[in-house]
Amino acid sequence: MAAGTSNYWEDLRKQARQLENELDLKLVSFSKLCTSYSHSSARDGRRDRYSSDTTPLLNGSSQDRMFETMAIEIEQLLARLTGVNDKMAEYTNSTGVPSLNTALMHTLQRHRDILQDYTHEFHKTKANFTAIRERENLMGSVRKDIESYKSGSGVNNRRTELFLKEHDHLRNSDRLIEETISIAMATKENMTSQRGMLKSIHSKMNTLANRFPAVNSLIQRINLRKRRDSLILGGVIGICTILLLLYAFH
Repeated sequence: MAAGTSNYWEDLRKQARQLENELDLKLVSFSKLCTSYSHSSARDGRRDRYSSDTTPLLNGSSQDRMFETMAIEIEQLLARLTGVNDKMAEYTNSTGVPSLNTALMHTLQRHRDILQDYTHEFHKTKANFTAIRERENLMGSVRKDIESYKSGSGVNNRRTELFLKEHDHLRNSDRLIEETISIAMATKENMTSQRGMLKSIHSKMNTLANRFPAVNSLIQRINLRKRRDSLILGGVIGICTILLLLYAFH
C-alpha cells in the first residue's frame, strides 16, 4: 500500500516536471515572438513611409496567428500543471506521517512557486504583445490618415513632411523602449533562474540539517568548549602577567 502511494506521488512529480519543462520552452519562444514582432513592425513602418500601399502585411497577420496559437497552448499547459498541483495537494493532505507530510509540502510549495512564476511571466508577455499590436494598429491608422491627406490635398506639403518626421521620431522612441523591455525581460529570466538555484540549495541544506540534528548539536558543543577554553586561557595569562609585574616592582 505504501509502495503504491509512493509511486503515485512520484508519477505526479514526473508529470509536474515534464509540464514545467514544456512551459519553459514555450514561454521562451513566446517571448522571442513578442520581441521579433516589435522589431519587424518597426522595420515595416519605416518601409511604409516610402510606399503608398496600405494593404496589411501577411507577416503581421501570420505572427498574430502564431501568437494566438501559442497563447492557447501555454494556457492549456498551465491548466494541466495546476491540475497536477491540486492532485499533489490532495495527496499531501491524505498522508498520515507528519515528517513525510512536511517533506511533501515543501516539494509541493516549490512546484507552486514555479507555476506562479510561469503564470506571471505568461500574462506579462501577453500584455506586452497586445499593447504592441494595439499601438501598431493605431500608428497604421494615423499613417493612413496622413497619406490620405497628403495625396488628396496636394497643399501644405511642408506640414505633412513635419508630421511624417514626427511620426518617425515616435516610432524610433517606441523601438528603443521595446529594446529596453526585451533587455529587462532577459534580466528577469536570469534572476528567476538564479532564484530557483538558490531555493534548491537552501532546501538541500535544510534537508541535511533535518537529517543530521546530532551533527549540529555536536558542532555547537565544540564551539562552546572552544569559547570556554579561550576564556580560561585568557584568565591564566592575565593572572601570570599580574604576578610578574608585582614581582618585578618588588
